[in-house]
Amino acid sequence: MDAAGAVAALSALAHPGRLEVFRLLVKAGPEGVAAGDIARATGSLPNTLSANLNVLSGAGLASSRREGRSIIYAAAYERMRELLAFLMEDCCGGKPEICAPLASIAAACCG
Repeated sequence: MDAAGAVAALSALAHPGRLEVFRLLVKAGPEGVAAGDIARATGSLPNTLSANLNVLSGAGLASSRREGRSIIYAAAYERMRELLAFLMEDCCGGKPEICAPLASIAAACCG
């Protein structure tokens, strides 16, 4: 990921509603969540949710697919990993103990 891609992703997340939706998608896993369920979980109005999902999708942080009458949204985990790697690639300055807590967090939630 380059700086422009990181700025686009971070900009998409720099909104309370979009951040809430993205965290919900990350928590849901690769199977994703129906748009209606996202709206109910977040209390979002349909037009606001649509706009937020469009911004997240435009930044490459969410994807969608149709299942019957529902649109299912999922977090784009590869893009999320790229963003996290970009943010951490120069981390620690030779002092791995600075970033060690992040590895523990990742192991606890994903391990």
